[in-house]
Amino acid sequence: MSKAKIRLSQKETELVTDAAFILTKNAVLEKVKYLLLDLQEKQKGFLQHQQLFFADDWANLSPKISKGENYKGLPYLILDFPRIFDNSAIFALRTMFWWGNFFSITLHLSGGYKKTFEEKIIVSHPILAEKDFFYCVNDDQWQHDFETGNYLPLSQSKKSDFENKIREKPFIKLAAKISIHQWDDATDILFNHFKLIIEMLAS
Repeated sequence: MSKAKIRLSQKETELVTDAAFILTKNAVLEKVKYLLLDLQEKQKGFLQHQQLFFADDWANLSPKISKGENYKGLPYLILDFPRIFDNSAIFALRTMFWWGNFFSITLHLSGGYKKTFEEKIIVSHPILAEKDFFYCVNDDQWQHDFETGNYLPLSQSKKSDFENKIREKPFIKLAAKISIHQWDDATDILFNHFKLIIEMLAS
């Protein structure tokens, strides 16, 4: 590697000599973790009071919070609950904090769960559009950004286009994003989206 490539810019020098930057970052991520812990308790409490015909699969499940440093170069935390990932089917509700970008909540279905719920999702187009949900148009089901090659807003999509995409793909992903600037209200907003999704599936 050339010397030019390993030299630090002025901004890089300021950051690498500022321990407070990393300490502040760590403190923020710790607060995100507690926000997700609070959210998971609300989610569990809500599900315990629902009479859902599909909830038996969740009886022995527990929420999982995972953390990483490099989704497209940036730190993230993810809460998965409920979470069923196996070789033949996926049923997951995933809440994500992505540094510098957003909070999001995503319903991810494949296999038998997709077949079970796709009709309910198709007829829910109007309410999902009203609540600013997006649907995945990507062939890669493991991408989480909201670029147009990955998600499209339901509010700008015809119901027929949405239905065709839901039927033709082997998986379904519906997602809503929340600005980090809405931090103080993020837990309530994410929880309300969670309830909307569960009630849609249980309808």
